[in-house]
Amino acid sequence: MQSDALALAAPRGRLIFTVKWGASALQILGYTATGLSWTPWNLYLFLVGVVGWFAVGALWNDKALMVVHLVALGAMIAGMASG
Repeated sequence: MQSDALALAAPRGRLIFTVKWGASALQILGYTATGLSWTPWNLYLFLVGVVGWFAVGALWNDKALMVVHLVALGAMIAGMASG
């Protein structure tokens, strides 16, 4: 895997860099929102973060990353639908 500095040189690298750090920030905000009992905002933040990391997995062709986030997305949707 390339370093972030090298990846930023190409447009695709900039896209991946932006998505992965944006998704990470949103997931951290989701954890914060959960800790502060800000429902349903915590779920919305997690959903966007999970979809972002799934997209990064797809751009990297990293099946493990895609599977983990697809399962997490399915679990979150199932939980939201039942609640």
